[in-house]
Amino acid sequence: MRREGSPFQGLSTVFVKELADHISSVRMLMLELLIVFTALAALYEAINSLRQNTAEDPFLLLRLFTIDQAPLPSFVAILGFLIPLMAIGLGFDAVNSEHNRRTLSRILAQPIYRDALLMGKFLAALATIGISLAALWLLVIGLGLIFLGVPPGGEEIARSLVFLVVAIFYAGVWLSLAMLLSIVFRSPATAALVSLGIWLFLTVLWPMLAPAIAQAVAPSDPRYALLGLNDPATAIWTQELLRLSPNDLFGEAMLAVLSPSTRTLGPVFLDQLHGAVMGAPLPFGESVMIAWPQTVGLVAGTIVLFASGYVLFQRQEVRA
Repeated sequence: MRREGSPFQGLSTVFVKELADHISSVRMLMLELLIVFTALAALYEAINSLRQNTAEDPFLLLRLFTIDQAPLPSFVAILGFLIPLMAIGLGFDAVNSEHNRRTLSRILAQPIYRDALLMGKFLAALATIGISLAALWLLVIGLGLIFLGVPPGGEEIARSLVFLVVAIFYAGVWLSLAMLLSIVFRSPATAALVSLGIWLFLTVLWPMLAPAIAQAVAPSDPRYALLGLNDPATAIWTQELLRLSPNDLFGEAMLAVLSPSTRTLGPVFLDQLHGAVMGAPLPFGESVMIAWPQTVGLVAGTIVLFASGYVLFQRQEVRA
């Protein structure tokens, strides 16, 4: 039977309803407080460290994002760890909760197709994360103005805006994964545990396993070891394997955008240093081009995971 009308009929209704539910939920409030308090602690240490360099650093605002003071990591590193938690927290029960409440068949009995329902839930959760990150971004700029007293330049604002966009794409990968698992598993607890397990594996265990796998695939040349150098082939394999993790892609993109002196994200060869002035910042456009492959990787991961969930949801039985 062929359906009539646009498959996205009712998308705005689902989006507004889900967005209101997310913003007003206790779950979202707790996630926001966790991120805000942890980020404020990192910013406090960064501001104390930067107060003596206000006249020396031309990218003072960007340093707020990247500087770390033991025992706390940098602001970007904290977000790289906490953004997946926020995305998983919003997506692990997006679909299976409707199954368990016996409301999915009632929703689809209305003039709302599955396309609009799934897309509306995804966009509402991503918009919620985007609003939270935008508020956090404004908080960083405001605290920098208040405590450092140096207004950010146009290039600093542009680079920090790119950071915001890439962070939202990064959240989209984990949100798509959580929603995919909420379609596969009827139990929200199972979906949450599997999502957190994948996140822990890719964030904690994969950085330890990737070098070992690279060493097995491309063993190091003993001549490099005698000179105290890393084998370029092994290093390239290690880096490519690490890039299977969204956390690594996000970290590399942030390094390129928020550290203007970064010229490459892989092994450095002599031809890349030809004519380069060490420590000199790259233009904004060149930094964006360095981070472009990682950003595309995050977007591609989001699309693949969402499309997989979409196909499964279209074939799923929804009758109560």
